[in-house]
Amino acid sequence: MTAEVVASASPESKKPKMTIEQAPDEEWPEAWLMPDSVDDPCAENRLEPNVYVAASEMKKLGIFYWKMDDMDKHEYPTKAVPWDTQDAVDPKLKQLRDDRGYSYADIITIHPDHLPEFESKIKSFFEEHIHDAEEIRFILNGSGYFDVRNLDDQWIRIHVKKGDLMTLPEGIYHRFTCDTDRMIHAMRLFQGQPIWTPFNRPQEDHPSRKKYMEEYVTITEKKVEQ
Repeated sequence: MTAEVVASASPESKKPKMTIEQAPDEEWPEAWLMPDSVDDPCAENRLEPNVYVAASEMKKLGIFYWKMDDMDKHEYPTKAVPWDTQDAVDPKLKQLRDDRGYSYADIITIHPDHLPEFESKIKSFFEEHIHDAEEIRFILNGSGYFDVRNLDDQWIRIHVKKGDLMTLPEGIYHRFTCDTDRMIHAMRLFQGQPIWTPFNRPQEDHPSRKKYMEEYVTITEKKVEQ
């Protein structure tokens, strides 16, 4: 495996139609390569020297990102399961809801005071897994880390904060944890009724993993060969 980060665009054919463009590269969350093994999942866990990961590398993995505006103008409950997507008043959130067909949402707060069995829950979130649907997270407050595998099977740590709305494609290996502040308030969005089932690695024979490999890994390998 190599630590070199190669910039490349995600396949144009995989981009859904959207009236709101993704954030420019310079507004994407900070991201870096991290070791395979860590003592404290909530620490930054950077390599030495730090290896920065550009937005173009994240796009190549099928990740989408929007920076939401005027976060202090909109209030959201600490917890709402479900949360009616028709209650959205943020114009950008409403447009993304309609563009991408988000019909169900819930809101949770990951913090010792608001999440029962906090320690065991964040430990389970940190298990490497895939989903059989796109994963969408809108960070309403606080901060945390999404870790995703790149095409060299290295971990990329993405630091998400208030105002970040990010999607991870179906079938990508990933995990989540709080940062050292140990608080994140987030909205989860779904197309249709939520099916919240993690499939822990290895899942190479899972249809969603095969789909991801075909859409992103195979296409990238063909570009390199050309």
